[in-house]
Amino acid sequence: MKTSRRKFLETAVALPASLISISSHAEEQKPSSFDPWVEVHAGHLRHNVLEVARRVNGRPILAVIKNNGYGLGVVNVARILESMAEVQGLAVIKFQEAAVLRDAGIRKPVLLLGPLDESEFEEAVALNIMPMVYTDVGSSVEKASRKHQKKVPVHICVDTGIGRVGVPVAKALPLIRQLASLKSIEIAGIMMTFTEDPEFDKEQFTRFGNLCASLQQSGITVGMRHAVSSYGLFQHPDMFLDMVRPGMVLYGIYPDKEFRGSPALNLRPAVSLKTRVIYTKQLKRGESAGYNRVFMAKEDTWVATLPVGHADGIPREVTKGGRIRISDVLYSAVAISASHCIVDLGPTTNVQVGDVATVFDWQDGSRPEDMSAACGSSVYDLTMHLNPLLPIKIIS
Repeated sequence: MKTSRRKFLETAVALPASLISISSHAEEQKPSSFDPWVEVHAGHLRHNVLEVARRVNGRPILAVIKNNGYGLGVVNVARILESMAEVQGLAVIKFQEAAVLRDAGIRKPVLLLGPLDESEFEEAVALNIMPMVYTDVGSSVEKASRKHQKKVPVHICVDTGIGRVGVPVAKALPLIRQLASLKSIEIAGIMMTFTEDPEFDKEQFTRFGNLCASLQQSGITVGMRHAVSSYGLFQHPDMFLDMVRPGMVLYGIYPDKEFRGSPALNLRPAVSLKTRVIYTKQLKRGESAGYNRVFMAKEDTWVATLPVGHADGIPREVTKGGRIRISDVLYSAVAISASHCIVDLGPTTNVQVGDVATVFDWQDGSRPEDMSAACGSSVYDLTMHLNPLLPIKIIS
């Protein structure tokens, strides 16, 4: 027997309570003095939305809050963006996230970028969740439309060269004609995704433009055209079309180091990962720390142990150059395990047990881009790999 979505949530098979109601979870279950936590800066999130709106000359924004809101909590982000007129709608990948938004009382339009089976399709329509489609879903649309007595709005995804999902552009015209012929369907939008290869992106955009022109000539209305995500906001100002769908930049993080400092967008990171020092000790010359004695003290030095590790979202590569801030001083991380990180404090130290240690936040030198660049990891991994069970504090 197929498990219903609500039963699925009630039995907590897939989604932790922190994802379903993470704001109240953080308030009701306060972390111990030493547990790591995530902070979400609501003011910075709103600032970044306004920066995008400025960049795109007021075009509507489809805010991508997939993968647990890039680590900030999908409900947290949705609640912060809900009242912003610049944000026309929200986009997620997984049906469970879309359903959780509705359960949390979010009323903004929600576009589901991931797949649906037939029963989920009906439930999505009931919850006013717009499916992204790229195959012949006519029977599912007809069935859901009859059951709920309304037209079904969809966005059509066209593959212009990324090869991931989407109807291939060469086969798109007949499929879209067939869907447009159904009285039960409303084509609310048509979309594509760039490969982020600047030269090939131009070819993709031409293919997409030609398709849209052919549809217009056929008298088919396709709603909002959208193609540009975070990268495209910097690379393709001439390709914004009717709407943009940024993800990473909304959270104040530059998706590539070449964009940092660009006048296009002045971004403020909206997320931080923090913990407290639980232990300090002096290592004598020749003594070691970490598995496989990864750190060897060349001289007498002090180290601090932090109760946060790669299971919480710190990159395993942090020991290749990553630095963690304690009391406004940056210290090198020298050992990492699932639940602990060790930093080198130097020959003398004033660091004490209980001091706050910041893995990354919104200060220069400690931004997510600084951490990822220092240790050669992806800035996308840094936030998306935050442990969803970590308590989250919302600050203004």
